[in-house]
Amino acid sequence: MKQRTIKKSVSLNGVGLHTGKTVQINLKPAPEEHGIKFQRIDLEKQPIINADVNRVVSTDRSTCLQLGEAQVRTVEHVLSAVRGLDIDNILLEIDGPEVPIMDGSAGPFVNALLDAGIEEQNANREYFVIEEPISYIDEVTGTELLALPSDTFEIITMIDFNSEVLGQQYAEFKTGQDYANQVAPCRTFVFVHELEALFKQGLIKGGDLDNAIVIVDRMMDQSELDALADKMGKEQVKVTSEGVLNTLELKYKNEPARHKLLDVIGDITLLGKAIKGKIIATKPGHSANVAFTSLLKKKYQEQRKLRGKPKYDPNKEPLFDVVQIAKWLPHRYPFLLVDKIIEVSDQHVVGVKSVAFNELFFQGHFPGNPVMPGVLIMEALAQTGGILAINSVGDAGQWDTYFIKMDNVKFKNKVLPGDTLLLKMELLAPIRRGICQMQGTAYVGNKIVAEGELTAQIVKRS
Repeated sequence: MKQRTIKKSVSLNGVGLHTGKTVQINLKPAPEEHGIKFQRIDLEKQPIINADVNRVVSTDRSTCLQLGEAQVRTVEHVLSAVRGLDIDNILLEIDGPEVPIMDGSAGPFVNALLDAGIEEQNANREYFVIEEPISYIDEVTGTELLALPSDTFEIITMIDFNSEVLGQQYAEFKTGQDYANQVAPCRTFVFVHELEALFKQGLIKGGDLDNAIVIVDRMMDQSELDALADKMGKEQVKVTSEGVLNTLELKYKNEPARHKLLDVIGDITLLGKAIKGKIIATKPGHSANVAFTSLLKKKYQEQRKLRGKPKYDPNKEPLFDVVQIAKWLPHRYPFLLVDKIIEVSDQHVVGVKSVAFNELFFQGHFPGNPVMPGVLIMEALAQTGGILAINSVGDAGQWDTYFIKMDNVKFKNKVLPGDTLLLKMELLAPIRRGICQMQGTAYVGNKIVAEGELTAQIVKRS
C-alpha cells in the first residue's frame, strides 16, 4: 500500500466539548513521511505537536496532547477519522486548545476529508505487523486490550456497564468495511449519573444534546430533569423509550459500542503507524487505550530494530574464523570473545560468539545460575567493532583499537550457556583522525540482548 494524504485543505468550526470554546480546525495536505501533526496556529511560534502517544498528558474523559505549554484536547475523534480513511500524512491546524466536538462523532471530520479528496503518494506505507499476542490488562477496572496476528487490520470492542438500559454490547470493524457509514457517525455517550461530577469538574462546557448521547440509568423525577435542562441550556428534556435523554433516535442499537470502537481507533492512531493485526478491546477507555498504545509502540520499536538483525547460516563459511581474528586482534583466551566474522563492509561488521557452559566467567558470575556479564557482551561488541575499524585502515595486525567511550548502553535480556550471540556494529559517522563511532547491537534469536554507542580510537601497534 502507498501512503495517502488529502488533495486540498478543508476547514470545520465548532465548540470544544470540555472547554466550550469556539475553534476552527483546518485539515491540510502533507508530504510523504510527514505523519499526522497538530499545529496551534493561535499561539506564538505556532508550535507543532506530533500525534504521538508520548505526547499524551491526560486521558480524563478525552485524550490530550501537549508540547511545552501548547495543548490539544479531545483529539481522538479526528484521529479516528484520519486513520479510518487510511490517511497517513496530514496537518491539522487549530486555533484553540481543543478539537471541536461537532456532533460527538467522527462523522463531520470524515465528510470533510472525503470532500477534500484522498490521493495516493509515491512512498510505501510502513506497517506495525503484530507477530505475537500483546496484551494489556487493568485488574481494577477489568479492562483488557489484546492484539493478535492478522493479515489485515480488524478490531472488536465489547462493553458492559452493568446497566439494565445499556447492557452488554459488541461491535467490530475490518479493513475494507465502510468506516464512513458504519463507525464514524456513532456519537459519544455519558450516563446521567456522571453529568453532575463532570459539571463540578468544569468539564463538558460545550456539552449539548446534539453532541452526546445521555443514557438514563436511574429513575429521574421532573424536577431533576428540569434542573438538568437548565444546566444544558435547554427548555425541556425527556427520557425516550430507549432510556436515552435525547430527542434523537440512536443511529444503531449498539451505537455506544461502535463509538467505543471509534475511540480505540483514534487512540491507537497515536502509535504513528498503520497496524496489521486484530485488536480485541473489552471495556476500553482512553486511559487503557493510551497505555495499550504505549505498549504497542515499545513492541514496534523493538520490531524495527530487529529488522536489522543479521542472518546467520552456521553451514556457511565465515569471512574470518577465530584463527584469522587472532591475527587482527591482540586478545587471547579467555578474553578473545569473537569466534567468527560473517559480514564486513565499509559501514558495518557482524561477528558471532557461541556461549559455552565452560566459559571461565561462569565459574564466578552467578554460580549455579550462569548469566553472561553484560560488560563482556559489550566487550564482545567492541572486539567485533575493532575488526571494522582495522579493516578501514588496512595492514591487518599492525593496529589496535582502544575504546574510549560508551553511551546509551542498555542490557535487555540475559545471555545463557548455549546461546549464540550475533554481534553487529555499524558506523555512526565517517572515521576521522582515527576516531570511530559505532552503534552496537547484540542479538540472541529474535531478541536484542544489549545495545549501545561505542567510540574507539585506532592506534598503530608499537
